[in-house]
Amino acid sequence: MNKFTINQPLDMHLHLRDNDMLKLVAPLTSETFSGALVMPNLVPPITKKDDLLAYKQRIIEASNDDNFIPYMTLFFQNDYSFEFLESVKNEIIGIKLYPAGITTNSETGVSSMDIEVLRATLENMSRLGIPLCIHGETNGFVMDREKEFMPIYESIAKAFPDLKIIMEHITTKDAVDLLDKYPNLYATVTLHHLLITLDDVAGGMLDPHLFCKPIAKRPEDRTALLNAALKAHPKLMFGSDSAPHPKHKKECCGCAAGVFTSPIALQVLVELFEKHNALENLNDFVSNNAQKIYGLNLSEKNINLVKKDFIVPAIYEYKDEKVVPMYAGKTLAWSIDSIL
Repeated sequence: MNKFTINQPLDMHLHLRDNDMLKLVAPLTSETFSGALVMPNLVPPITKKDDLLAYKQRIIEASNDDNFIPYMTLFFQNDYSFEFLESVKNEIIGIKLYPAGITTNSETGVSSMDIEVLRATLENMSRLGIPLCIHGETNGFVMDREKEFMPIYESIAKAFPDLKIIMEHITTKDAVDLLDKYPNLYATVTLHHLLITLDDVAGGMLDPHLFCKPIAKRPEDRTALLNAALKAHPKLMFGSDSAPHPKHKKECCGCAAGVFTSPIALQVLVELFEKHNALENLNDFVSNNAQKIYGLNLSEKNINLVKKDFIVPAIYEYKDEKVVPMYAGKTLAWSIDSIL
């Protein structure tokens, strides 16, 4: 096959940052995606309606009039009232829960995952039909953090059976297995976790541009994730977790966690699914599943790709912001040909 069309691609987990970084990275998603679920972990985080609407407007302005919908989220707080959530329900697609300090800009996240501590907000979300998106990691040993979080997912799923829960950027076989255990559990998976293991990050020379949280895991975990994606498991969605950081904050001691994949996501996904003879499932994985899970209605947007070498730029920059993408300088087998 030399051509392939992706219909209405969606990125259901995306970091767009703000200010000049937003102006740099937003068009790299809005050009080729129909929509994206935008993370709220700015500094300070998005917890108020006015801040939410202002941020959405900045995203729209940075998106160059592309046919693109930013799906907004709030940063989880224990004390969101029913009245507040009802007033903002039509402006958001979900609320993102971060355990405190677990990843970038999550210092003001929840300090306790006790159900009773979370109950007030979760009950209000459940009553209003607002999905809960969770960064599911503990503060344990880095390779076990997601696995240790599985009982927490289970306890929330059982305590709030009407609450739609999305396990964000899953990285383990345990999380894949959990998808089929509870009807209200769903998940996103990133491009990089379908491709790499910890060996790629630190098995030889350390590659800071592959360092992320949750950290890449073992080969058997990657295999489980890849198999679920290739089969377009109906409860699994593509969410890039593309997380841009300035070049100087990646290529340094104590580098920031995040992999920047927005400019290459669709090209690499087509190459990956073609390699495994699963192209017939790609549109479900990158669009249809998310539309069904979140109940989205999208305008038509078709991305036509062609089998033609694409050399990934070494860097993307705008003013003083410079970001290095995954696979910088490498040649991909597929290129974006046209956008209709």
